[in-house]
Amino acid sequence: MTFQIPWDALLGGVLLGLSGLILLALNGRIAGISSIMGGVIKPKKLGISWQLLFLGGMIAAGLIAPVSGFDYPDFSSVSEETSPLFIISAGLFVGVGTTLANGCTSGHGICGIGRLSRRSIVATLTFMAAASVTVFARLHL
Repeated sequence: MTFQIPWDALLGGVLLGLSGLILLALNGRIAGISSIMGGVIKPKKLGISWQLLFLGGMIAAGLIAPVSGFDYPDFSSVSEETSPLFIISAGLFVGVGTTLANGCTSGHGICGIGRLSRRSIVATLTFMAAASVTVFARLHL
């Protein structure tokens, strides 16, 4: 078996880290999506916020990427159908989890660990352990 570097994933990780660094350096804000989304849903002041511009940039990047030569993964082999109730429940659990953890994986995992925040390191380890248990239970139980 040979190892190939997943260049798209590497570039994406570098760009995520760079965008988080730029936002922190220029705006003093952490690039956690749950907090950014909260600022769009419940804005503190009128007008176009930096949060709305950040989310707009994320959406634009997703639309521009395929035109620029980046391919989306092929999910055509996935045949399992998931009920809408399961998807809605999963979304609600994610919302509760981000509230309990005071942030999401992007805020803690990318920005918090980069700042060597103990709270973020513990939160990210907890996210990863819970994800591992969930995948194991879903596939084997």
